[in-house]
Amino acid sequence: MNGALPRPRVLIADDLREVREALRLLLKAEGFETETAGSPAEILTAATTREFDAVLMDLNYTRDTTSGREGLDLLARLRAIDESLPVVVMTAWASVDVAVEAMRRGARDFIEKPWDNARLLAILRNQTELHKALRRGQRLAAENELLRSASEPILIAESLEMKPVIELIERVGPSAANVLVTGENGTGKGVVARALHAVSARACVPLLTVNTGGLSEALFESELFGHVRGAFTDAKSDRVGRFELADGGTLFLDEIANISLGQQAKLLRVLETGEFERLGSSKTRTADVRIFSATNADLGEEITAGRFRRDLLFRLNTVEIRVPALRERRDDILPLAHHFLRQHALRYRKSFRGFEEAARTALLAHPWPGNVRELDHAVERGVLMGRGGWVRAQDLGLQGAPPAAAQRLEDLTLEDVEKVLIQKALARHGGNVSQAAQALGLSRSALYRRLEKHGL
Repeated sequence: MNGALPRPRVLIADDLREVREALRLLLKAEGFETETAGSPAEILTAATTREFDAVLMDLNYTRDTTSGREGLDLLARLRAIDESLPVVVMTAWASVDVAVEAMRRGARDFIEKPWDNARLLAILRNQTELHKALRRGQRLAAENELLRSASEPILIAESLEMKPVIELIERVGPSAANVLVTGENGTGKGVVARALHAVSARACVPLLTVNTGGLSEALFESELFGHVRGAFTDAKSDRVGRFELADGGTLFLDEIANISLGQQAKLLRVLETGEFERLGSSKTRTADVRIFSATNADLGEEITAGRFRRDLLFRLNTVEIRVPALRERRDDILPLAHHFLRQHALRYRKSFRGFEEAARTALLAHPWPGNVRELDHAVERGVLMGRGGWVRAQDLGLQGAPPAAAQRLEDLTLEDVEKVLIQKALARHGGNVSQAAQALGLSRSALYRRLEKHGL
């Protein structure tokens, strides 16, 4: 891999082709990467869609030939697009008044035509280096801020549909009550749990999370209650379980509906008494733990079907918070998308100004069967595929079920067909994973694995 530093990019703007070409050849010979523009419209288009380290532009275009007024107006518009972008102005009709006005409007320096090559190169090198240093500083500051806030919940909820959720978090969070968070797969139940923890009296102790749906019978006790050496073949040493680790704090049990009846009985005991034993030990231990749990299943139906204990539900849902599906809170789609755009742009060290209008329309029109998680994956794909500072509709890959279904089945890959069928099943059953899994002839855990695989 070539370890050379990227060459500084300069936009050369002048209405005379021969001037643009002379400057292009000069800067190319000195190691600059250049792009040229011959009109204000071309300049604005380039500055809006591509990244530059500096702009070198004439002040006179078609409106007149001497005042520089058109160039000064253009300078203000460039500043509105990117205030940090260095602009060096030049004109053959130099005057102190025009130079002062250009500097007042944000120009970094001023060059007369015909220019002095050494002075022009010195100015551009200085300005591009300063700009790169500023961008590095901004990136480091953003990364540090992200690291500082990595453990803090970011619950974006501007829609009216999310107002009851916010109110419950504010009222219930500071209490000691156990909370059951319900909602479709991918709606952000874990974010709600972290928001609850952040306003609780136990916020000084980290929130511990266990995906109970992913625990086998053999691992359930060991994960939650710990084990002693020799409790089973691979138990080479004692292990502290999650309840002990969370003592004095909060434990978030995700996918609670997926645990077996045997596991439910063991969990109920510790919730009722606070007592448990490590696997392989007869020593009773105690822990003071607040419980948040989450599920996308209808626990009433699960109780009726004999798959979930009613007494355990009573222990878990002192208060229930239902998180609406993304299609029910459409006013949050664009704020969430912009949040994910900032996150992924920082993660992949790319610069984006936002979404093109067609992309915004596509985001709002999409049914989002995978809810916020699907939106997050779509925006991440947009960041990876996007170029020029704006995420386009095609970058998001939102063709999904409707367009794909219009294609011939034989034109799709096996993975595409599987994704389409899953999306259709989820949409048909209102996002209910249990019902969708049954319709597809899969177990709930098998469908979960496929949801993760396809980013749904």
